[in-house]
Amino acid sequence: MSDSNSGTAPKLTIEVRDLHKSFGGQVALRGVDLVVPEGTTCVLMGVSGSGKTVLMKHIMGLMRPDRGTVRVEGEEVARMSEPVLNQMRRKLGILFQANALFDSLNVFDNVAFPLRELTQTSEADITRTVNQTLEKVGLSHAATRFPGELSGGMQKRVGFARATILQPKILLYDDPTAGLDPLTTAAVNEIITKGRQQLGATSLVITPDVASAFGTADNLALMHEGRVVEYGPPDHFKQSQHPEVKAFLRNWLRRRSEQRPPPAS
Repeated sequence: MSDSNSGTAPKLTIEVRDLHKSFGGQVALRGVDLVVPEGTTCVLMGVSGSGKTVLMKHIMGLMRPDRGTVRVEGEEVARMSEPVLNQMRRKLGILFQANALFDSLNVFDNVAFPLRELTQTSEADITRTVNQTLEKVGLSHAATRFPGELSGGMQKRVGFARATILQPKILLYDDPTAGLDPLTTAAVNEIITKGRQQLGATSLVITPDVASAFGTADNLALMHEGRVVEYGPPDHFKQSQHPEVKAFLRNWLRRRSEQRPPPAS
């Protein structure tokens, strides 16, 4: 991967090299290699148990590798002290599969939470920043509502607003379209695109949804049995002759056809 304009290699925001991790006798990662250049979106795909979430937890510094390295903005995560690790995590915006919203807090207070917990921002500045962020995601009208009163798509937007309130350089999405209907899925894909456009952020997205992946990714990576077996832009991925890629796409197309309603008689 190189910059055709300058002839220099792009800066790598996330760099994973020969990463291994086992839990007891169960091997989760078997020498993972993955790079995410600055300002790009990488979508990580694979069946359940292929190692995607374990990989992301290493990037977040929640797990330590048995062997290999994970670097975020050039710094090796496993060598970071706890204070440095906490500082690194402040650069991360994380959107969880289940949104992880606080049910007892309204939308405004959910989004304000990182500012109140992690910064010395005044309440006046918090109010201004939260209102601006809610406006960007189209939720100005819902500031006083609670998560249980919101649709799945609106909850995702609240989660995105909270994940980006500190203007993170890196966004991590853990299966953001899980269990969502097609319209809500499209809204979440738009959120991922906005994350890059509005923040210039580098994004890593875990999803089994191939349609979402092709619509949002600069590069795709397929994990299989603890390894990245294919990596490249969508057009390269579609034309891949790797047997695991072909099987993954074939199975996705089959599941998709089974989910379509039968034609009207």
